[in-house]
Formats: sequence, structure tokens, C-alpha cells
Amino acid sequence: MRLKHIALLATALLLPSMVLASGAGHDDITMTNSDFFYRVLNFSVFIGILYYLIANPIKDYFVGRSEGIAKQLEEIEEKLQASKNERLVAEENLAKAETKAKEIISDAGNEAKVLSANISEKNTVALGLLEKQAEEKQALASKKATQATIDALLNDGFDNADITVDETKVVSLVSGKVA
Repeated sequence: MRLKHIALLATALLLPSMVLASGAGHDDITMTNSDFFYRVLNFSVFIGILYYLIANPIKDYFVGRSEGIAKQLEEIEEKLQASKNERLVAEENLAKAETKAKEIISDAGNEAKVLSANISEKNTVALGLLEKQAEEKQALASKKATQATIDALLNDGFDNADITVDETKVVSLVSGKVA
């Protein structure tokens, strides 16, 4: 096909120059006597052949380019729509995350209150136990002190052989020391 076009182009360019070439002398040149019309005809044939050979590739190029641009525009529009959809999904996820964060904060506050109440209750119970133990230790210490005082009195009273101790005297001594 390409070789056919080249042969046709060569024939169109060389044939008119061979046919129209003349070896005659130069006379007065007038419009009817000149080769102006032949040159115009030759140029028109050349332009026609050139158009015949180049018009389809140029038209195909521009059609292909237009289709390429249209495809690129469609791809860009698809990407734009996809990014809009992604943005909407991201906004929905953000709203869900915000509500989840509020829920987590509320749950954490409630858990903190419950834990605080539990700790307060345990501390109250522990404080009560400590107070009971302190009272018991104080009572035990008081009993020990009383017992030690009674023992000291009794031991001191029996160590002296020259003092006679009767029952009323021991009770008065013990009551004096205890009180």
C-alpha cells in the first residue's frame, strides 16, 4: 500500500515535467502563450495527490488524539468520583469514630466512678478493721498494763516479810493502782 502511494506520487511529479518540457525558443510571453495555466494545473495536481496521501493519516492522528484526550478525561472523572466516594466513606468513618470515642469516654467515666466507689468502700472497710484492731490492741494493752500492775503489787507485797497484808489492804492497793 505504501509502495503504491510512493509510485503514484513519483508519477504525478515526474510525468507533467516530462510532457510539458519543450526545447523551443523563447518568444514573447503573453498570458495565452505562457505556461502559467500549466503550472497552476501542475500545482493543483500536486496538492490533490498530497491531500490524497496525507489526509487520512492526519485525520487518523487527530481522531486518535481526540479519543485519547476523551479517555484521559474519563479516567480523570472516574478518579475524581472515586476520590469523592472515598472522602464520603472517610467522613462516615470519622463520624463513627467520633461517636465511638464519645462512647469510650462515657464508659471510662462510668468505670472510673464504679472503681472509685469500690476503692472508697474497700478503704472504709479497711479503716473500720484497722480501728477495730486498734481498739482491740488498746484493750489488750490496757489488760496487760492492769495485769502488770497487779503482778507488781502482788510481788512487791509478798517480798517484804515484815508487812502483813490482809485482804482489805490488797483490794485497796489494787483499786488505787487500777484507778
